[in-house]
Amino acid sequence: MSQSQHRLGPLAAAADYAVVFRQTQRPLHPTASVDDLREQFCIELPERPRDGTAVIADLIAAAEPGLVGNTNANFFAWVMGSSNTTGVAADWLTSIWGQNAAIYQTSPSAAVAEEAVATWVLDLLDLPRQSSVGLVTGATMAAFVALAAARSAVLKRAGHDFEANGLQGAPFIKVFLSDDAHVTNLTAVRHIGLGDANCEAVASDAKGCMELSALKQALELHDGPKIIIAQAGHINSGAFEDFSKIAELARKHNAWLHVDGAFGLWARVAPSRVHLTRGVELADSWSVDGHKWLQVPYDSGFAIVRDADAHRRAMDITASYLNASHEDGRNPTHYNPELSRRARGFAAWAVMQSLGRKGIASIVEKHCECARTMAERLDRIVGLQVINEVDLNQIVIAPQPPQRSGQMSALAARLNATGNIFVRPAIWKGVEVLRLSFISQDTTKTDSIRLAQTIERCWREIQSEQ
Repeated sequence: MSQSQHRLGPLAAAADYAVVFRQTQRPLHPTASVDDLREQFCIELPERPRDGTAVIADLIAAAEPGLVGNTNANFFAWVMGSSNTTGVAADWLTSIWGQNAAIYQTSPSAAVAEEAVATWVLDLLDLPRQSSVGLVTGATMAAFVALAAARSAVLKRAGHDFEANGLQGAPFIKVFLSDDAHVTNLTAVRHIGLGDANCEAVASDAKGCMELSALKQALELHDGPKIIIAQAGHINSGAFEDFSKIAELARKHNAWLHVDGAFGLWARVAPSRVHLTRGVELADSWSVDGHKWLQVPYDSGFAIVRDADAHRRAMDITASYLNASHEDGRNPTHYNPELSRRARGFAAWAVMQSLGRKGIASIVEKHCECARTMAERLDRIVGLQVINEVDLNQIVIAPQPPQRSGQMSALAARLNATGNIFVRPAIWKGVEVLRLSFISQDTTKTDSIRLAQTIERCWREIQSEQ
């Protein structure tokens, strides 16, 4: 074997395996225990270099038993998405090209690809076109970026220069969000230097959204800088806040309004669902995933900020060695917290070009229709009830009437035992439920009907055994 063949052998091995992997039905559930995986992965580091092709073969053998089938059409446990094949190919090229998408000069192509994607995202989501967009790892980091910009902006309004003085001597910032908001919002709040004392958990309604009267009252009790975090697509119910009224409250109280739209914001592209997002364009910032409904491979998220200057103040990285020229294009470091970073724009560019506007919309429409069909069939099953309004792709199931705890866990275990379904139970509003998320690109109406039939069969078995 020539030296060139020896170096390129691992690439060929990975490519050959990838094609077979995508064509083969794989187990939805891991088949290895943690001890099994440690035995394969936690081995001695070799003293001398090894053949790369052999290493790739060992990696595949070690990893496969512990993989989760989230790219499978019958994966319903979490809102995760499944990597678009064109995006995966572009992601390979991203690694092959090995670009550091820090500034324009480190990779002009990566910088301009991100610029194009940013323009498309604003257009697709119909958000203010002057907004700036940072390509980040996911919605959690997008929330961090947006809330960092919010922190800078609301403190500036109060006469405090955060970039010069940090939080030392700063006015107390209050963050208002639903008491049923996604935990990543609280994580992002901590990342920007705030804590539990800064957070006002506003009472939520049955959908998990803020009660407007409770929010209004809470805002009136605080005189200092304010940030409001609203939800576009509640993680359980799929519900949307009343953005128009919340935006009105935000304006009245000089508050920054951020929208957690991890997956729900993509309802903006679907003609039958866009009404759910009415008023969301009035916010100051938005966080949204690319790896969920857009199906871009991990890592992919978008931090969108109306005030581009606030965005840059919060994120800008400058140093004399980071050369800049008036002929340069957009610098990615102005809009994200990393200097050494992956060129995320290539995969996002390829997926969006591959799907097109109508293709993206059709995925959202399809999954919402799957959820609606599923809910209709579940409503016919005696002893089960869908407890959320199914407006999007989320379904929450509970016993009817409420019976002893553990029934949804038992149902989930029986569904998972078929080997053809991946689901997980949860606790929501103090009730044990089964959550179903329709988000994999390959999931169809046929899959939702088959799932409903399996749920009915498993539920009847459970009831007959009690």
